[in-house]
Amino acid sequence: MTYSIAGFDPKEKEWGIAVQSKFLGVGAVVPWAKAGVGAVATQSYANTAYGPLALAAMENGISAEEALNDLISHDPDREMRQVGLIDAKGNPATYTGSQCYDWAGGITGPHFAAQGNILVDEKTVQAMADSFLNSEGPLAERLLHALHAGQEAGGDSRGQQSAAILVVKEQGGYGGYNDRFVDLRVEDHPEPITELIRIYNLHQLYFAPSKAENIMNIEGEIKTELTQHLKRLNYIKEDAVNDEQLQKAFTAYLHTENFEGREQPEGKLDMEVLAFMRKS
Repeated sequence: MTYSIAGFDPKEKEWGIAVQSKFLGVGAVVPWAKAGVGAVATQSYANTAYGPLALAAMENGISAEEALNDLISHDPDREMRQVGLIDAKGNPATYTGSQCYDWAGGITGPHFAAQGNILVDEKTVQAMADSFLNSEGPLAERLLHALHAGQEAGGDSRGQQSAAILVVKEQGGYGGYNDRFVDLRVEDHPEPITELIRIYNLHQLYFAPSKAENIMNIEGEIKTELTQHLKRLNYIKEDAVNDEQLQKAFTAYLHTENFEGREQPEGKLDMEVLAFMRKS
């Protein structure tokens, strides 16, 4: 009742999983990952012990294939399990037990493992594989595109309910205090992948660093528009304000909306923030 893709970005040293299922809160069950170690997707009567056990094995230098063989050899219910793994070097492995409901199966390729069960047919897994192989950009976006491609190809035969993405990177989490680079879930939604992509785009807006080409001086038409938005949003009460008052109001807006990561030196702004203001 689930399909997922585990992937690795050798350049950025990121490991991640994207998953969708006709199941409530799939993100609490399927994805497991640790920076510098690997990623595991455990599903189909999921044995959640597979996550920490496989990560511990791979952290000790065991390959994804070896970790997978060890997992299933000790599980009497292995024929009901499905799992995909990526190890520290990006080597993939996937397994589908003989008692998983049709259609069920998986594909591995360079730096990815895609798998699913109770699918319309094998096209879902093939679409995920093709998308990952033919896409570029951040790992999270490649995984999300692959998940969307899988849904477009048929997806879970019972429909949609929840989706999640987990990407880990050393010191990639908020403030650099953990490795949860991207950790987002949609627990119950009629179109969870579309909603997950929307939330991911918000995540990038709030937490991704500003691009140099988007930093502009607060002057001319930009200054006029910024002032109008701040008045509309009640950060400015006066009919006319000087530069100091405008900067103070803009700073208050940035901090209220959690845009500290997009805050620029005085007299400058990130145009992505202004684009967000237009929609708010």
